[in-house]
Amino acid sequence: MNALANPDIMQPADDTEVLEAARAGDLRAFESLMRRHERLVLATALRLLGTMEDAQDASQEVFLRLYRNLGKLENSANLAGWLYRVTVNICHDLRRRRPEETAVDAAAEIEAPGADPQQAAAANERRRVLELSLRQLSGKQRAALVLRDLEGLSTEEVAAILGTSQATVRSQIFQARIKIKDFVERYFRRRV
Repeated sequence: MNALANPDIMQPADDTEVLEAARAGDLRAFESLMRRHERLVLATALRLLGTMEDAQDASQEVFLRLYRNLGKLENSANLAGWLYRVTVNICHDLRRRRPEETAVDAAAEIEAPGADPQQAAAANERRRVLELSLRQLSGKQRAALVLRDLEGLSTEEVAAILGTSQATVRSQIFQARIKIKDFVERYFRRRV
């Protein structure tokens, strides 16, 4: 069966045929690429920016850049890495342009319907503490930590995406974890 006949059944690892079709101008193929990778881009942007509105803006810009640069992507094997790199760069640009006080609690925007109120409140508080702790980090520390610990990429992949060495990534993550640990400890000490 032709993978383009039903793009919803294609596996994420099989972007080659779809990418070629998108390069040839097939808009359905490009939409398929977007659907396959929108969760990756949106989740990363949300973790880096902290608000759904900003994450959606960043995601839209990422896919506009993908469309404009289809011809420059050599193969589908590096598509996810390219998307991560562009997402991180766009989020960095957005964070520089937008003041922190416009950020809202992203947890409320992604709350599961029908959840137990106590569990939902605890989950919201954990998400809020995570978001607040991520704000304590430099842009580079935040990107390294999000990609490594929250997105689950290897140190080697994070280094390639951020254009730095693995040693630098390990150092940024180490420093970020210390800052987060200190922030969380202070946060809960104040709450007691």
